[in-house]
Amino acid sequence: MQANQRQRVRVVIRGAVQGVGFRPFIFRLAEEMRLKGWVINNTQGVFIEAEADPATLERFLLRIEHEKPAISFIQSLEHTFLDPVGYEKFEIRKSEGGAKTALILPDIATCNECREEIFDPENRRYQYPFTNCTNCGPRFSIIEALPYDRPRTSMRIFEMCPECSAEYHDPRNRRFHAQPNACPKCGPHLELWDAQGVAVADRDEALRLAVAAIRDGKAVAVKGLGGFHLMVDARDEEAVVRLRQRKRREEKPFALMFPTLQAVAQFAVIEPFEERMLLSPEAPIVLLRTNGAEGLAESIAPGNPNLGVVLPYTPLHHLLMQELGFAVVATSGNISDEPICIDEKEAISRLRGIADIFLVHNRPIVRHVDDSVARLMAGRELVLRRARGFAPLPVLVKETASNVIGVGAHQKNAIAASVGDQVFISQHIGDLETLAAYAAFQQVLQDFARLYELCPTAIACDQHPDYFSTQYAHRQSDVQVIAVQHHYAHALSCMAENELQPPVLAVTWDGSGYGPDETVWGGEFLFVNEKGFERIAHLRLFSLPGGEKAVKEPRRIALSILRETFGAEFSRMNAVATLQAFREEERRFLEEMLDRGLRCPATSSAGRLFDAVASIIGVRQVCRFEGQAAMELEFLAHQAATEDFYPFEIAKGEGAMKVNWAPVIVAIVEEVSAGSSSPIIAAKFHNTLAEMIVAVARWCGEERVALSGGCFQNRYLTERTGHRLRESGFRPYWHQRVPPNDGGIALGQVMAASRAQLKSSEREEQTACVSQSQER
Repeated sequence: MQANQRQRVRVVIRGAVQGVGFRPFIFRLAEEMRLKGWVINNTQGVFIEAEADPATLERFLLRIEHEKPAISFIQSLEHTFLDPVGYEKFEIRKSEGGAKTALILPDIATCNECREEIFDPENRRYQYPFTNCTNCGPRFSIIEALPYDRPRTSMRIFEMCPECSAEYHDPRNRRFHAQPNACPKCGPHLELWDAQGVAVADRDEALRLAVAAIRDGKAVAVKGLGGFHLMVDARDEEAVVRLRQRKRREEKPFALMFPTLQAVAQFAVIEPFEERMLLSPEAPIVLLRTNGAEGLAESIAPGNPNLGVVLPYTPLHHLLMQELGFAVVATSGNISDEPICIDEKEAISRLRGIADIFLVHNRPIVRHVDDSVARLMAGRELVLRRARGFAPLPVLVKETASNVIGVGAHQKNAIAASVGDQVFISQHIGDLETLAAYAAFQQVLQDFARLYELCPTAIACDQHPDYFSTQYAHRQSDVQVIAVQHHYAHALSCMAENELQPPVLAVTWDGSGYGPDETVWGGEFLFVNEKGFERIAHLRLFSLPGGEKAVKEPRRIALSILRETFGAEFSRMNAVATLQAFREEERRFLEEMLDRGLRCPATSSAGRLFDAVASIIGVRQVCRFEGQAAMELEFLAHQAATEDFYPFEIAKGEGAMKVNWAPVIVAIVEEVSAGSSSPIIAAKFHNTLAEMIVAVARWCGEERVALSGGCFQNRYLTERTGHRLRESGFRPYWHQRVPPNDGGIALGQVMAASRAQLKSSEREEQTACVSQSQER
């Protein structure tokens, strides 16, 4: 095996994994599979590093969960693929001591033992929807303060009965010190409320009537673990359409909850690692390819070949889905752009007119925690939305300054905070578009400050002055505020997760980010070095007629790009779908805006280039949700099999190189006019973007290339780019446990601010040394 075929995987396992023979089990498994590396215990769990070829490491990960010691339990298993370091053997290293860090476990999906109990008529927790043990149940969503014990959780209002108390105090019981421990006698219970908030049933009857309502086509708001879900029968087209109208969610796909893995397999293709994600303690929504089977409402994911699938992860969900026996829409309990509801009275107010009936309970939710979203990307798990199951677990970093807070971006906001050599990332907060979302953002910041006892030395924010998160940072007193360029934060986020030190070539492509040159950046090639970053190349600039309005109308962007490419000739290209999408007066108005440069900011955005191509070939002229045009272009690309790509140019001169997309547009328009198929055009366009990256990498000469930004949620683009970079002798890196989109920005902000602070400290030390030398 060649050295460059080897990879290293770092695994962090938390749960009942100490004192149960877990390290010897890992050692024997590693020896059998001829892995090199080590396993160790520390105060946070079991840490493993192993080196082998990628396929062997993937089997190793799957075997850990399938073959682990019978008396062990995995609460979370996080793995990250990294570069090899050249281990020569596998060993059990001496356990580390040291003080425990302020580690808060995420909410954990129901374990097998608890699931068996709720379906066992002889068990005292039979059909009890709040069954849990030390190995599963709520954590992050109920904790109010550290240390984590019952009086500091929202369970403090429920006094344990003698049976539960005996379990809680028995070290031999799996409910020993299970802080949410409860049973039907002493714990929370269900109620069913009507649309006005009047209780109409409780306990088992409440569940039975909620099931009947879903069967009857009604929308039921269900209070779950970290907030409310809105549920309707996924087979009922009328019910799904009605929910879309009420929720003001036109076309964005709905997530589905299925009763079992076997039920999922009736409608989707499931690869082994996708099965692992679905059944994992994190239990995220997993994006799966449909298999074309009929039986689900068409309006669930219109025009989308993927389904967002989650399995039941609480006893309440297991009981609901067992009774229903079919898939339901399980979408966030909110109106679009607002945070999910966590309180039943708030839900009655905010969800009135959306839900017909409310299945609630009296266990308070301390903080909102959305469902996480993940997908398989180039054979690895990629987290697209980091929330339940993952937050607030830390990312381990090589070097960081303590007590630095990153307040994130405006869209897909999450915050981050450094504590020692760890950066804790909050749950997904969402787009800061509304007062409710901004209030949730402030609440999460207060939460983190209290839970981790933070005394921030610096607050890192985006350079964009209009972001609410940036404005919040600048309103804080007695703390250093460090503004970080958006795409530099993307780059450092990917580098931190992959343990990369400068120099690195970072390709950071997204929809938009504030550029220091007063243009809208988004198609960037950044050379990250010890001092900071240099923008060595970017996509050729073009105009966005109407600014933010152009983001929602790909046809506007395409009109601008066609004018830039063809000049006055573009107006005679009647075969191009873009021109057919406008009324004559609309087009004249936009052309006048472009001629005068009125509300037409310049951008290098790769995301907007996707939009333009989608418009030109007739895929999408107006978007109903963020990224829709680019998603639909990707779906088309997956339908074609071609290695071809379009010509492009790289203009070298003073300053950054310009990657010129105009020859690409010329070729696409020619193919559209010739009647070429849209999938072929879409695939060739994606291939061309990958070739652009390879070309800049060759010019730069840096072997390590980090891919970050929202464009690298695109599976075709990421996998194609990684493949071509490896073929060309480069080492590509992409995100795994931290989202490539703006949900990962806060981590990069913390890293940038830490770099600035550490360099400042080094300069002060050097100055002090020089001063002392002069005195001597």
